[in-house]
Amino acid sequence: MQNFTNGVNLGGWLSQYPEYDHEHFRTFITRADVERIAGWGFDHIRLPVDYPVLESDNAPGQYREDGFQYIDSCLEWCQAAGLGVVFDLHHAPGYSFDNTLQPETLHLNVLFEQEAAQNRFIALWQAIVRRYHNAGVPIIFELLNEVVLPESSPWNHLAHRTVAALRQISPDCKIMIGGNHYNAPSELKNIARLNDPNVLYTFHFYEPFLFTHQKASWTQVVREFDQTLEYPGEFTGLEAFLQRAPHHREGYEWLIGRPLDRTLMREFLVPVFDFIKESGQVPYCGEYGVIDCAPAESRRNWHADLLDIFKQYNIGRAVWSYKGMSFRLVDYAGQIADPALIQILTRR
Repeated sequence: MQNFTNGVNLGGWLSQYPEYDHEHFRTFITRADVERIAGWGFDHIRLPVDYPVLESDNAPGQYREDGFQYIDSCLEWCQAAGLGVVFDLHHAPGYSFDNTLQPETLHLNVLFEQEAAQNRFIALWQAIVRRYHNAGVPIIFELLNEVVLPESSPWNHLAHRTVAALRQISPDCKIMIGGNHYNAPSELKNIARLNDPNVLYTFHFYEPFLFTHQKASWTQVVREFDQTLEYPGEFTGLEAFLQRAPHHREGYEWLIGRPLDRTLMREFLVPVFDFIKESGQVPYCGEYGVIDCAPAESRRNWHADLLDIFKQYNIGRAVWSYKGMSFRLVDYAGQIADPALIQILTRR
């Protein structure tokens, strides 16, 4: 896809922000950041947006012009810099992947159970597409970030309803759908595909998770594992950990004794290769990355190996994430965290 080969996420700006704060929205990402991203050699950004920027729970269906103006500005900057945009609804009315991380917040995800929430979701998307389908910048509309459900049919049904509603506004805008279980590669096969050449499909890649999320405070398994892992390397201490924590054995026992290397990464990506072969479509990787507390050289090596594989299969992608967010290319002051990593990401 032209303009969607090599991108970077703008996480933490209009999504996953510390609090609803216009000073943050005005300053976290500016025109200078977009110009720097283009100058590095990226060709697009993925723009995660949480719905409260655009619509208050106190006034459903009354869209916030002050919120839309931040997106207007971003699209203007991207157009001037020659960048494409993936507009990602990261947190929707009635659904956020964050709510799946703790049992006590799961009840907040009502999107797949309540007709009113689904109608609100579709109406918000109609407002977005009505405003931006002729924005003058290459744009893909990604319906929802990281669905997590026991099985995929409720999401397939809602995604198809949403596409049908958006086609009444724009017969040929590009729309992107991801699979279940946090956009896992293994879930691509469970997306009910549409006979529409302008509907695209996406996955995320953070494998092996014990490496990419090592010591992440928000994830139970790596918090308990508490190991520094090298790439390439091995899963140091994994067998002993699973003896202490048998509740994690099902997901990770198969990695005992396995080298942590490019061969293993390709194994995790087999569902992507199968999807390409079966569908004739190349899915887009909307997020990939390694936590910034991982050893710097290992972080570089993982990205270099993954990008070699992506280039072999012409897989477009956007690294997570530009600023902060524990996966930083630059810190919160805007200072580059690792110039060598940016060179690997942009092949400079």
